[in-house]
Amino acid sequence: MRIWPRWKAPVVPVVRLAGVIGQSSPLRPGLSLAAVESALDKAFAMKGPAVAIVVNSPGGSPVQSSLIAQRIQTLAKKHDKATIAFVEDVAASGGYWLAAAADEIVADPSSIVGSIGVVTATFGFPELLEKIGVERRVYTIGENKSVLDPFKPEKESDIAILHAVQADVHAAFVGAIKARRGARLSDDPDLFTGRFWSGEAGLALGLVDQLGEMRSVLTARYGEKIKLKTVSTTRPSLLRRLGLAATPSAEALIGATHAHLMWQRFGL
Repeated sequence: MRIWPRWKAPVVPVVRLAGVIGQSSPLRPGLSLAAVESALDKAFAMKGPAVAIVVNSPGGSPVQSSLIAQRIQTLAKKHDKATIAFVEDVAASGGYWLAAAADEIVADPSSIVGSIGVVTATFGFPELLEKIGVERRVYTIGENKSVLDPFKPEKESDIAILHAVQADVHAAFVGAIKARRGARLSDDPDLFTGRFWSGEAGLALGLVDQLGEMRSVLTARYGEKIKLKTVSTTRPSLLRRLGLAATPSAEALIGATHAHLMWQRFGL
């Protein structure tokens, strides 16, 4: 990793990864590789000693978490750049996966970190259709094609299928964190149970390397002349660029509700 001369005024690009992780659309924003790749490419291509990744996410899609994290690591190696993650309110579940892609993690003492686990939430309505007089007809080829149907009674075999998938995802998540954090992690038995901690507690567990705030940490490391340059991951929609307001759609409202519930889990 390059040593940056103290007499120079370094520029450190800042990429903010904020929000629920998952596929996005113009009406349902979310963090995905497609949405942030351009900003990451631009940030790592800039001259300077490091790239700052600001994470503020309750998690979401494990696939997009993995893809973004891998992209950060690939670019850091390609451009020989130090990568520092700064946790704001929360870097939990997939959000922590993103933070762990950096060489080190700096968190506020009151932030939330961890939640290394897998959760699937749904609803069941097995008696609803009968009560309202509606007959539902589902035709499949393959006995497992309609597993976890919310309008059918829950079956142990369906739960077993879901748990098998969750176990695979959890193993990949744990493997990624161990590969990045290595010996820095403590042997606390709760570390990979989905539990989350404050940034201060996370420091003792090895989930975090330092407590602090971005500008203070970077100034102490690279000098008072440091310049922080934000590289945006978002682009205004066509309607916004034309000065027109978009009417919220059902998709947007559902997405907002989903995001609210994910943030609410961490008291935010």
